[in-house]
Amino acid sequence: MIRVQRLAHRYGRNTVLSLPEWSVATGEQWLVLGRSGSGKTTLLHIVAGLISPSEGEVEVSGKDLRKFKTAEVDRWRGATVGILLQALHLVGHLDVRGNLRLAQYLAHLPQEDARIDETLAALGVADKGGRKPAELSQGERQRVALARAVVNRPKLLLADEPTANLDDDAAARAVELLQQQAERHGATLVVATHDARVKARFERKLEL
Repeated sequence: MIRVQRLAHRYGRNTVLSLPEWSVATGEQWLVLGRSGSGKTTLLHIVAGLISPSEGEVEVSGKDLRKFKTAEVDRWRGATVGILLQALHLVGHLDVRGNLRLAQYLAHLPQEDARIDETLAALGVADKGGRKPAELSQGERQRVALARAVVNRPKLLLADEPTANLDDDAAARAVELLQQQAERHGATLVVATHDARVKARFERKLEL
């Protein structure tokens, strides 16, 4: 699913990520650990095709991301990768269903209300479809963002600091939902965090 070799990324002269080798098999669940500034978010963005590394090889789901043109990588990402960012980036003027329809549209996939409703129901927010993000609690917004990340049934699910600013119970539930959704759709899961509370839930860990 993911193969990384001799990976490095720099901003100016500052090297923010250095990873000699990393391999992730389809369906595995990984925790990427490290202090703030260790390159966790950068690694997720590279794997998602959001940025190109300064050096190295990155292959995801059999695709060499370096060979994609911008339009191609955008379409590939929409169909292959689900991303849950720390800043949820829900579109404020769209209701919940509209946010999920937008995810389908950007991936050049059919806009299927039945799949949207099924996804929202699986995450316990089926009754929130007609509401705007501002009308939801933080926990509900996080569930909607996760629904948006998985509605296209991606092969790869990435989450950046999904437990930030959550209490212990909410943090445990957030990780449980991520793992459940990955298993439900047969997706590979990679979670980046510096939250030590999450460690016990993952067998596979990458320390940066």
